[in-house]
Amino acid sequence: MRFPPSFLDEIRDRVPISNVIAQRVTWDRKKTNVGRGDFWACCPFHGEKTPSFHCEDRKGRYHCFGCGVTGDHFRFLTDLEGMSFPEAVERIADMAGVPMPARDPEAERREEKRRTLTDVMELAAAFFQDQLQTSAGAKARAYLRERGLSARTIDTFRLGFAPDSRNALKEYLAGKGVDKQEMEACGLLVHGPDIPVSYDRFRDRIMFPILSSRDAVIAFGGRAMRPDAMAKYLNSNETELFHKSNVLFNFTRARRSLSGAGGASTVIAVEGYMDVIALHQAGVENAVAPLGTALTENQLQLLWRMVDEPVLCFDGDGAGQRAAARAAGVAMPLLKPGKSLKFAYMPDGKDPDDLVREGGRQAFDEVLRQARPLADTVFEREMGDGDNATPEHRAAIEARVNALVQTIADESVRRHYQQEFRNRLFQRFRGGGRPRGERGNFSGRQGRGGGFQPAQPVFTASERLSRALSGTVAGAGGRPSFRECLIAVCLISQPALVREDFDSIAALAFGNVELRAFWPSFLALASQPGIDREKMRHRLAEAGFGDLVARLHAQVNRNLGWIAGPDAALEDVREVYGQALSLHNRVRSLEQQRVELEREIAEATEAGNLEAYEELMAAMVSVQNEISRIANQEAEIDGFGLMSGRGGRAGMG
Repeated sequence: MRFPPSFLDEIRDRVPISNVIAQRVTWDRKKTNVGRGDFWACCPFHGEKTPSFHCEDRKGRYHCFGCGVTGDHFRFLTDLEGMSFPEAVERIADMAGVPMPARDPEAERREEKRRTLTDVMELAAAFFQDQLQTSAGAKARAYLRERGLSARTIDTFRLGFAPDSRNALKEYLAGKGVDKQEMEACGLLVHGPDIPVSYDRFRDRIMFPILSSRDAVIAFGGRAMRPDAMAKYLNSNETELFHKSNVLFNFTRARRSLSGAGGASTVIAVEGYMDVIALHQAGVENAVAPLGTALTENQLQLLWRMVDEPVLCFDGDGAGQRAAARAAGVAMPLLKPGKSLKFAYMPDGKDPDDLVREGGRQAFDEVLRQARPLADTVFEREMGDGDNATPEHRAAIEARVNALVQTIADESVRRHYQQEFRNRLFQRFRGGGRPRGERGNFSGRQGRGGGFQPAQPVFTASERLSRALSGTVAGAGGRPSFRECLIAVCLISQPALVREDFDSIAALAFGNVELRAFWPSFLALASQPGIDREKMRHRLAEAGFGDLVARLHAQVNRNLGWIAGPDAALEDVREVYGQALSLHNRVRSLEQQRVELEREIAEATEAGNLEAYEELMAAMVSVQNEISRIANQEAEIDGFGLMSGRGGRAGMG
């Protein structure tokens, strides 16, 4: 039976190709980069001792550099396991949890029609390209030169020109045997019951072909040459091939730019065609653009299929701020663990096209370096520049923030946003009053007259306890705790530990802001084959982290400096790391319990529920005692260094 390409695309996208292939091979740990979806193994199609078989999850393809086999999910199963194509499709659909489609003759006819329409669109694209090189296209060529586009860039994006004629394209396609109904179905003609004779939709416009995820032309965007044109930019209307809210301009090129060694690390969404094309010419090949509309849910899902944290790039003016707010509103309900956004803002009055023409790629890279996480963007927008000096204003801000967080569908992400924003509100309002539910909540107790009277704070954490909870140490002034320093130094000194358990280490949650910012760069380096302690220190220094690494080592050197030395055995460092990590996770868990208890105590206090209040306070005392125990006896480590010639006892803090 025939399967609709949309069905095949869906199940391919849902199942990483590495999951299919992993059932028949063992991945090579040294060459494989799990975080980037880049896998190597000895080829299952021919005998070999060194891994030359490569697959990439982002591309959904495999290739052996030894015997030359290549293919996708289905080809792997048909070639290696001898399945028929329908059997392979059924296997992948089962892995994806997607039911097999019933045979639908009507759907098959529609698919045949789509193939015919794709052929018509390809003819139209070739026509527009040819017209750009004629005398009629001279003005359009001059405009593109003024915009700084090279002949190579124009050819790469297949830019063309629609002549100022009502029937030039219509007559050309008719001469190729295309009937009027097919032209209309492609959106190339303006037609309707009140239009006696259909005519070309695009006239006197520079033409931008819009491609599907399979690199087929499915629509066009046209930029008017006349300043008095009713629409500066005009897109194809919705057709069987083209649904504007499901497509990103330059999607396939951006996706390819992520693949292989030295590939881009993220995807950047900008506002228009020319921004994407100018960035590509400047060497930024990982940019995409929505098609004249605000970012849609489907387009956001396309971005997340490529990377976990795409960057949305907006103008720095009021319109750009409003566009960012709309995008944040679309994203918040859809957030999942590991899936988020960053926001970058252009200098006032500049778009990416202007910026790279004036300052080159470096100017745009600087904008990207200043990109801010979604949480920062949302919080600052809700805070605004208004007055928060009164309890009423602060309550209004808190209500807005809480309402926004409640739109997040994923329970885990919503909980972390609640905790993060409570902490931020507390920090912001510290000088003018605390929001409800934060440290220092006031309890109440039964007064003699039977009323619920305000009392002193229900608990006051000691300075040492507060610092233990927040992950800092006494007198650290915001530095990472000894425990966090130890974890980081163990992994910097022995990058092999990262490759042993990449997923768990990638998910480490640090309390220190510097370490949180440093961690993605470190993981990217640690996952590279062949990197050792010396190379790691050198690469981190080149990346601008030399000072941070030196401070981490200085903190650890007072007690366990040997773990960073050249003679430290991997087994010893692994054991130090394991115990430090266990303590770290325990403290983070206690911290979460403490935050939840504070919230519940505040609610019991407000409701006047003394019985619940007393039970919660007993639980809070238990959590505090456990944290105090860890803070006062933090991980005495016995017997480390035996293989490195270091016996006896070492203290962690």
